[in-house]
Amino acid sequence: MLLAIDVGNTNIVFAVFDGDTPRDAWRLHTYARRCGDEYAVFLHQVLGMAGLCFADMDDVVISSVVPETHFHLEGFCKKHLHLVPVFITKDHVPITIDMERPEDVGADRLVNALAVKMHYGERVGTSGAIVIDFGTATTFDVIDASGAYAGGAIAPGIDLSVNALHSAASKLPKIGVRKPAQAIGKTTVEAMRSGVYWGYVGLIERITGQISAELGTKKPFVLATGGLATLFEDAGVIDLIDPDLTLKGLLEIYKGMSS
Repeated sequence: MLLAIDVGNTNIVFAVFDGDTPRDAWRLHTYARRCGDEYAVFLHQVLGMAGLCFADMDDVVISSVVPETHFHLEGFCKKHLHLVPVFITKDHVPITIDMERPEDVGADRLVNALAVKMHYGERVGTSGAIVIDFGTATTFDVIDASGAYAGGAIAPGIDLSVNALHSAASKLPKIGVRKPAQAIGKTTVEAMRSGVYWGYVGLIERITGQISAELGTKKPFVLATGGLATLFEDAGVIDLIDPDLTLKGLLEIYKGMSS
């Protein structure tokens, strides 16, 4: 079985695949100083609940944008799984990277691009695709009609914006993000929710529109992933939501490495 680990700035997702079949997935808050034994305790518990154990794992692949976690994750894999993990870099991703410095592109963005190419190639067609990942940052990644990773845009994430608003303005409370009933808020909380939600709808519409214009094609296929993607599924721009996109990409990379 494959243990696929997606390390983001906010959360780490652990997923187990039995061949092409996903068995289960678990989420843990990212903490760079968490030691290998702590990962072992967490995974021993959740794997056991799924009827699995460490000995069932045959390989480990890791996509990470937090280098500070690598030492402890590698230590966990070696000590408890008796496996050497593969940390994904651009060299593991079989996709053309049309960037000035390909080595600077986050592994998760390349993994997502590969997953789109492999799983939704027919939707990309001659118009290309845009992946919107609602994570700590909201990223827009472009796959052109040839299937190459063509760059994109990075904006502050929704939770990051909400926390900054609360931290910088003493009278503004910390709010949960959801679609407001109307744009005109009648309370401070309603006004904040309106500003955050409709502000991000505007950001999504404007950036995807500008990318479409620069690609010079009809509207690209727009796919969203990340924890808050479903909040914007009826915003009028997103064609499909795939919460497991990065994990699918990691599985494809592993299959390519094993063939």
